[in-house]
Order: sequence, then C-alpha cells, then structure tokens
Amino acid sequence: MATAEKVIKPDYGSRRKHFIFNSDHDRLRESIGSFVEKELAPNADEWENTTFPDWVFTRMGELGFLGLSYPEEYGGQGGDYPCNLVLAEEITKSDSGGLAMGVAVHTDMATPPVFLFGSEEQKQRYLVPAIKGEKISSLGITEPDAGSDVAGIKTRAVRDGDDWVINGSKTYITNGLRADFIVLVAKTDPDAGYDGFTLFLVDMDRPGVIREKKLEKLGMHASDTALLAFQDVRVPADAILGQEGKGFYHIMWELQGERLIGAAGCVAGAQRCFDRTLQYATERQAFGRQIGKFQAIRHKFAEMATKIESARQLTYTTAWRFQNGDYPVREISMAKLYASRIAVEVADECIQIHGGAGYMKEYGVERVWRDMRLNRIGAGTDEIMLDVIGRSYGL
Repeated sequence: MATAEKVIKPDYGSRRKHFIFNSDHDRLRESIGSFVEKELAPNADEWENTTFPDWVFTRMGELGFLGLSYPEEYGGQGGDYPCNLVLAEEITKSDSGGLAMGVAVHTDMATPPVFLFGSEEQKQRYLVPAIKGEKISSLGITEPDAGSDVAGIKTRAVRDGDDWVINGSKTYITNGLRADFIVLVAKTDPDAGYDGFTLFLVDMDRPGVIREKKLEKLGMHASDTALLAFQDVRVPADAILGQEGKGFYHIMWELQGERLIGAAGCVAGAQRCFDRTLQYATERQAFGRQIGKFQAIRHKFAEMATKIESARQLTYTTAWRFQNGDYPVREISMAKLYASRIAVEVADECIQIHGGAGYMKEYGVERVWRDMRLNRIGAGTDEIMLDVIGRSYGL
C-alpha cells in the first residue's frame, strides 16, 4: 500500500519543455521576451493608430533578432530553425499583431529566398543589411486578380537587351510602404505554365515603382499594407533571384516556412489571450463568485486549452521535421490550418467570457480577434490548405 509521501500528484503549474528546445533557446526566449515587453509592448495602442516605426527593425537588428538562423558570415546568429519559432512566439508579447506580421514578413518570408537562392553578391547587397535592420524587405506575390491562384499572376517581366522591364501590380503587400526592396514574382514566359515565373529583387526606389496607397484593414492596424504598381520598371539581369523560370517552385518552398512560422505565432497568440482571460475569470465576480468557477466557463477553458496544446504539439513536431531536412508539406498545411482556426476560435471565446468588456477596446481582447482573423486568409486560405491536404492523399 502506497504511503502518502509516495503518491505522485499532478503538477499543473509546471510546463515541460518540448524536445525541440534547449537551454540556448530558453536564454533567447528570455532575451527577446524582455525586449518586447520593455520596448515594444508599451507602444501597442499608439501604433494601432500610426503603424509601428522603422526604428523597430533597426533596434532588432542591433540586438541580433533579425537573423537568428542565418550564418554568422552574413551577420546572423548561426542558430537553428527553432530560434525562429522562439521569435514568432515571443513577439506576441508586443500585443500588436500588425507589428508581429511586419517583422515576420522581413525575417521569415522575404529574406529566406534571398539566402537560399541568391548569389553571393545579392546576399551581400540585400541579406546582410536586412539582418542589420538597415534595409526593410517585402514580398510581392498577391495581385488584384491573383491571390490563392498564384499561377494566375499577371505581372510581366520582358527581356530588353541586358535588362528586364517589369509591368503589373501587387496588393496586400505588408511593409509595402516602407520597404527598401521587394522579392517580386513575375511572369517571364506566358506560354511555359508553372515554368514561366521568375523571382526578381527590385529596389523600391527604382523609377516606375509606385506605392499607390495604404490599405485600410479589419485588423493588423500597426502594419502598413500597400497597393503597389510597377510601370516600365527596368532592372538588370542580375536582379533575377534564383533560376529564371523557377520562381513558382522557389515561392512554393518559401510558403512552407511562412506557414509554419504563422502556425507558431497563432499558437502563442492564442495562449496569451487564454492566459489573460483566465486571469480575468479569477477576478470577475458574478452571482457572488468568480465566473471561472461556473461549469460553463470552466468547460470553455478546458476546450480552449486542449485545442491550443494539440496545435502546439502539431506545430513543434512538424517544425522538428522541417529543421531536419524533411519537406512535410501535408503536415505544415495541417498545422497552419488548425492553428489559425483555433486562434480565432480562442479569441472569440475569450471575448465571450469577458462579456461586454470583451467588446471594448480597453481590454484589448477584440484586437486579438481582429488581428488573428487574417491568419485564416494570409499565406494560404483555409480552403487552399484543405485542398493541399486532400490532394496529398491522391484525391
């Protein structure tokens, strides 16, 4: 018969570290978290109205946060892929989805193709200053008539002597108003199907690049989102990023990392919203007791916690495979789909638990919902993710 001293009791207060993280990641998490809480979070409300300033990139570059997994020879920290996950998670402490989005586009969407496919000269010209925060990057895929249908892109690049001349437009471009350069997807051979697209590195101060307007959005107010036009923009042949005609495949690879980082951010954002709402439920009184003591509310938290944890485990395990050389497109699509869905669901439930207060800007919960909602659209809609997953089974 077991004595009382030998009885093992559950320790709900401890959080076991996932196997993809080690002590170096813990220290990085503390460093990024401290910076975000001290220097970024206090400005969250102001930046909702003004968009976050460029000094955020400069400061993060100084601290080494913009090149965590890039080699030291380019100014990076030489870390592994989980370092990027740590950044995606910790930056949610800024309480600004727009800021997190603007930084993620720079660190995990626009610069990875430069590192993987760029020439040494391109890396020195674009990647090195981007890691320092001296140049801000953006990614140009979506067009007014081509979003999920990447193959429907109409922006054209036509060879003219030693140069290429680009004409077209891009929309919903994060960092579009402030970017120094854009990784642009253009059609170079209209008759080659998927082999007719090429990536270009385009300096945003080139003649013919027009930042037409800042777009108004439901959420992510702290980030600038632009409609861009390219009118007879002339770029040299060495502006091609990667192989001519392989731009579609290059960008499909880029989207996998973008989706995985998005999933990690969704999980962390949902957890933060959960934690803040749990605190509210222990303080708010109704009918003579804490609202968290009512079964209806308690069950809401149980459902949310279970979904957050399953999304976290799916994201972490898939990230481990990605880090170790696998190309798990099916699981990345699952992680992105599920994490973005549960993040919106959690934010909605947290508004409900807050009641009328949740609908007020004062508590910040409504902002979480507005910011999170984009994740079910950007980097591949729910519907596209479902189609990718379904097709992976031969359907």
